[in-house]
Amino acid sequence: MTKWTPTHAAPEPLEGPVVPTIIGGTVLWFVLFLVQLPFYGWFDDRGHAWWVWTCLAGAGLGLIGIWYVRGRDAALKRVARDTA
Repeated sequence: MTKWTPTHAAPEPLEGPVVPTIIGGTVLWFVLFLVQLPFYGWFDDRGHAWWVWTCLAGAGLGLIGIWYVRGRDAALKRVARDTA
């Protein structure tokens, strides 16, 4: 079997509104957690309590993601400012 090698260069990564996207996703996970919380007994009776905790975990990881992408965004802006 021969090794595949690309015939063209990889495209540049897409840049967009990363920080608002991560904030929106985090808010969505937290809202889903709050919506499911009153029905915790129903979820628990059917063995689906993990759905509630998955939403909370998504919100928690989203907070880490917000911290990360804000730092990344600041570093990219700092590099662009210093090289300009």
